[in-house]
Amino acid sequence: MVMKVYSPEFKADAVALYLSDPSHTCEGIGKDLGVSRETLRNRVRSHRTRAATGHGPNTGTTSTRDGSTVAKTATREDLETEPTALREQLKDARKENQKLAQERAILRKATKFFRRRDELVNRFQFIEDHHKTFPVKRLCEVLDVARSSFHKWRAAQPARAERERADASPAELIAGIHTESGGTYGSPRITAELREVHGMEIDEKKVTRVMRAFGIAGYRKRRRHVTTIPDPSMQPVPDLFRRDFTADAPNIKHMDDITCLPVGDGEFLYPATAIDGFSRRVAGSSIADHMRTEPVADPLTGGAALRGGLKDAVFHSDHGAQYASTEFAAPCGELGVTQSMGAVGTSADNAACESFPATLKREVLQDRRRWQGTEQCRGEVFRRLVRYNSLRRHSTNGQISPVAYEHSQSMDLAA
Repeated sequence: MVMKVYSPEFKADAVALYLSDPSHTCEGIGKDLGVSRETLRNRVRSHRTRAATGHGPNTGTTSTRDGSTVAKTATREDLETEPTALREQLKDARKENQKLAQERAILRKATKFFRRRDELVNRFQFIEDHHKTFPVKRLCEVLDVARSSFHKWRAAQPARAERERADASPAELIAGIHTESGGTYGSPRITAELREVHGMEIDEKKVTRVMRAFGIAGYRKRRRHVTTIPDPSMQPVPDLFRRDFTADAPNIKHMDDITCLPVGDGEFLYPATAIDGFSRRVAGSSIADHMRTEPVADPLTGGAALRGGLKDAVFHSDHGAQYASTEFAAPCGELGVTQSMGAVGTSADNAACESFPATLKREVLQDRRRWQGTEQCRGEVFRRLVRYNSLRRHSTNGQISPVAYEHSQSMDLAA
């Protein structure tokens, strides 16, 4: 049966209708208004109690047929029912105070529990932890949680516990791989490592879940430093890549970019790299304490030495003043390299060019403010470049290193 809810105006009008004529009865008025006799009687008692408290023996005023009002004197029955009505009101007030005190206690504990984060599963866990202190129904009301959802979550606890025990098994391996990568690997590369090196049949979603549960996360860059400074007087260079950074063989497409690493007190070192689009291998690299042409030209000659020449290769870059200079055009002409540049202000045209320097910077610096000295920085950059080519898994290569990818492709061609 649905509980009826009456407005304060309706309740006041019902009481006034009963008091308007001494011949009225609670049963008769209740039938007319669709209110139970006991409900109306309690309302009348409360009204008379309030009136008696404020006006002595009178219950208030009632309206007559001609519109005038007269004082209504309390009867003996009315006076006898006053203590009962007062006791009922006191009982209701105590019940409401107890309810409010319970709600304050729940919220006080919940404030400490949800200090870090407030998620639905946290609310379920809070209810589970405190259901012996407070009723589950009340906890769900205060925390705005459906009881059916909580009971469903509780019923699934054994399955979750079993899954957590199963997740704990690869957690140690995952932590080891993450540490070995210098804290840089995320779930895709760790999944590939587990499958290839450890022979595990594991899903990337499970690796992600385990990493989240044990607080393991790949590094993400949080700061940015601008190194691309366009030269207003540069000659236009066409975009020969058209956002296609792949190549069918080595030494066809190369990409160059430069980034900065803070060292010491307000100084910077600038590593520049040339990447082969076929395997994303670092074909040449350099590091200097300035951003002139030499640091970006050295990777070009280093790539030529590694590949035995760069004749007819396309060399793609952004619109930095170093790449648009005549000093850079000279070695390109000598090596038979054709220059290519993306549009100004369009990062997508140089996405692959900027990807490696960004990776190098975030994995070497890892959100630290700066290196203490140049030798320490140079050594770490060198170590990362070697690891990148020979060990670091690359998503473009199907999660194998650039050197391993070139070797596998050469073996396929030989076969």
